[in-house]
Amino acid sequence: VQLQASGGGLVQAGGSLRLTCAASGSTFNYDMGWFRQGPGKAREFVAVIGWNRSTVYAGSVKGRFTISRDNTKNTVYLQMNSLTLEDTAVYYCAVTPRLILSRKREASAYHYWGQGTLVTVSS
Repeated sequence: VQLQASGGGLVQAGGSLRLTCAASGSTFNYDMGWFRQGPGKAREFVAVIGWNRSTVYAGSVKGRFTISRDNTKNTVYLQMNSLTLEDTAVYYCAVTPRLILSRKREASAYHYWGQGTLVTVSS
């Protein structure tokens, strides 16, 4: 599975962006997630949507970000609202066959990764 992420860019604090990640193959039975890596920081979990459309969010984005998927297009989206300076990062999409809940936040559990798309939030 190859992943192509897009939608990053420069946005002012308080603004919104929508990230898109398109997969080359069928992801019907896969969990699809987003991670991010800010300047000088380790990669961190953002959100995941399961094959059954269940969702898990990091506490720092809950209520501001929404993850969704379109299985007909093998695509996962991340709608980001009320962006803050702390959201500045390279955002990566990742997919993997079904995960148990306890592993959904672990980057090491994801088999396939996109190339990343940069989101810069300015004041």
